[in-house]
Amino acid sequence: MPEAISIQRVNIMRLVQSAALAAALAAFAVPTGAIAGCANCYAPPPCVTCYQQQVVPPQYRTVEETVQVSPGRVIAHRTPARYETVMVPKTVLVEPEGVQYEQIPPQYATRQRVEIVAPAQTYIVPVRPRCGNCGW
Repeated sequence: MPEAISIQRVNIMRLVQSAALAAALAAFAVPTGAIAGCANCYAPPPCVTCYQQQVVPPQYRTVEETVQVSPGRVIAHRTPARYETVMVPKTVLVEPEGVQYEQIPPQYATRQRVEIVAPAQTYIVPVRPRCGNCGW
């Protein structure tokens, strides 16, 4: 029984080693844009047409809007009754008590706020190679 476990361990170790070797060979065997002289190029070599990443910043605009600062309201003012003395012993009511209403209109103001029109965007554009022999 210990022999069977030992053989399984050896097989697993060989499998791991061969997988690591295959990954290392694959990394060196596939040429990349940097190896072919195409730095910052998103195309496989040879870089006949290279592509570069372009970033467009977000777009904003300022919006002016009218906002209400205070609502309109009505204030009631009481007016007391008015009396006058006509003759020495007699006081007469000249004007009864009442209520006068004062209308206060709402108050408005203009405020500015910034809003985003378009978010930042990233896209790939083709660029012409800068030199003839390196492909970039």
